[in-house]
Amino acid sequence: MKYLIVGLGNIGKEYELTRHNIGFLVLDQLADVHEVDFRTEHLAQKTEVKYKGRTLHLIKPSTYMNLSGKAVNYWMQKLDIAPENVLVIVDDISLPHGKLRLRAKGSAAGHNGLSHIEATLGHNEYPRLKFGIGSDFPKGALADYVLSNFSEEQLADLINPINKAKEIIYAFTTIGIEKAMSQANQS
Repeated sequence: MKYLIVGLGNIGKEYELTRHNIGFLVLDQLADVHEVDFRTEHLAQKTEVKYKGRTLHLIKPSTYMNLSGKAVNYWMQKLDIAPENVLVIVDDISLPHGKLRLRAKGSAAGHNGLSHIEATLGHNEYPRLKFGIGSDFPKGALADYVLSNFSEEQLADLINPINKAKEIIYAFTTIGIEKAMSQANQS
């Protein structure tokens, strides 16, 4: 079995530790655990890991957030991976900082990365792992908020949720979306 695990974010040093890059941060940690490096490939930084007989193709789109669908569609086609075997890791302002929610499908809820994936694929029938970044910003300052860096305290608070996100990815690829959701969404 093969899976496409997509971490959403923006390329470049200036975006490295921003809230919008939580998908990249999760995949970086997963790659570190498996001692693999990302390499530049078509429309993404890519690597793969083996886990319990599965191949997890990890991509960090190099298209910037608002054009994420280009990379997702390309790699789904190239690797012949069905939408149900794709997991998109995305920041979510509607969840408290560090809170995780696994969904089998859903709306973009105003998230530009998810909106572009939906527009490119023509549907929203793909799993996503929403990673809460909170919503502590004044009205009209959403873009500044998601593109700002986590504080040192917030970064320290991300260790456990990132580890939990890795476990959710493993569960998704081994026991399936329904069982993984019942485990992941309990708290």
